[in-house]
Amino acid sequence: MRLAPLGVRLLLASLLLVIVLLPLAGFGLTYNFRQSATASFDSRLESQLNALLAGIQVDNLGRRLQLNRSLGDARFDRVYSGWYWQITDGDDLMLTSRSLWDQRLPVPAHDNGVNVYAVDGPRNEGLRMIERDIRLPGHANEIHVALAGSTRELDREVGRFERLLIMSLATFGVLLLAGLALQMRWGLAPLRRMSANLRAVEEGEAERLDTQLPAELKELALAMNSVLERDRRLIERGRAAAGNLAHALKTPVSVLKTLSERFPAEQRQPINTELARIDDAVRHHLARASAAGGAAFSGRVSIAKAIEPVVQGLARLAQRRGLRFESYVDPLAAARIDPQDLQELTGNLLENALRWAEGEVSLTVRQVDQGVRLRVEDDGPGMTQAQSEAALARGVRLDARGSGSGSGGSGLGLAIVEDLMALYGGTLRLERADLGGLAADVWLPVSPVSPHGDPAPGGT
Repeated sequence: MRLAPLGVRLLLASLLLVIVLLPLAGFGLTYNFRQSATASFDSRLESQLNALLAGIQVDNLGRRLQLNRSLGDARFDRVYSGWYWQITDGDDLMLTSRSLWDQRLPVPAHDNGVNVYAVDGPRNEGLRMIERDIRLPGHANEIHVALAGSTRELDREVGRFERLLIMSLATFGVLLLAGLALQMRWGLAPLRRMSANLRAVEEGEAERLDTQLPAELKELALAMNSVLERDRRLIERGRAAAGNLAHALKTPVSVLKTLSERFPAEQRQPINTELARIDDAVRHHLARASAAGGAAFSGRVSIAKAIEPVVQGLARLAQRRGLRFESYVDPLAAARIDPQDLQELTGNLLENALRWAEGEVSLTVRQVDQGVRLRVEDDGPGMTQAQSEAALARGVRLDARGSGSGSGGSGLGLAIVEDLMALYGGTLRLERADLGGLAADVWLPVSPVSPHGDPAPGGT
């Protein structure tokens, strides 16, 4: 859950609160309603008891009790209706409602005054009973008057309330969660917009983050824009410095080459070899510097349009050398790479193929799942498996790579291609070509590389 999206975390927290709080609120409301309904029921019982007390009188002889009025409720006359009354004189039963028939209400120990409590009536029926003791003028003994009503009506009323409350709270919970979900979606919209802006910057479709955001996120967007701008300046400065260094070294290297011509042949050869190594190193690091920021700010480019000048130029070179050059480039193929870096990559592979081809070179570019495959083949001597692995081994020196590859100056070109692959998250494979020579197989992703380092599909 620590890695769950913010919206999911907030929604789950809200769901937990709803699950805990709504039932507690339901229990509290039900309890209060039952208390209120019971109090109302007791009030009705007390009213009936007062009416019963008002109708009790003593006969002229002062011996027997009489009820001189009806309570006005037919339930007291219907047998086992659930509503009963009885009047006792100590242990002697004096008067009862017709509804009691041959049953009697219990007479528990009680305090003076009016008492209300639950009892079991006829047929084990739950009753709510109110009772009190009174003294009547002309009657020697204290009499006990009790009136009871069935709690079925009370229970039905509370049950109806509970069902209505459950449906109401369930509906309220659903509406509350829906409202919270909409509120969270609206509240997190700036974050989603910021995430989309970041993807656009990463894809090369935008240069800066949109700062039309709430105050809390606006400061973050401004800070990120400052970092992006600083990175761009550093990249441009690095490229310019590498270019200036390369140009500054070209003239001294050329002068040294000219001066080396004055030396005898046996001394001139080692000097020229070392100067060539310096020249190759300058070219290599200049190429790396020129591609130092393409991955961070490149959008998708059309492969055919980007490499068209390189393909046309090298096709003319192949024609002058008497080589057959075939190319197929999918017009819909597109990858996330800087056009200059794509030209550098394609040019190095084609130049290497033209250098070692005996009669034929081919270039194929096709759109594949989640990427683009670029394949360059020749019919030259090629490489063995060991030479291919050595040529792509990390940490191998340029001169060792060049001499160990069996392809002379191919070491520098392959080094540049590998650097570009590392920069853009692509892969490079060297294998036996169908034409008989070397095949350089490149895979470039269409989308940015996974931050978790997932292997590139099709790159193995």
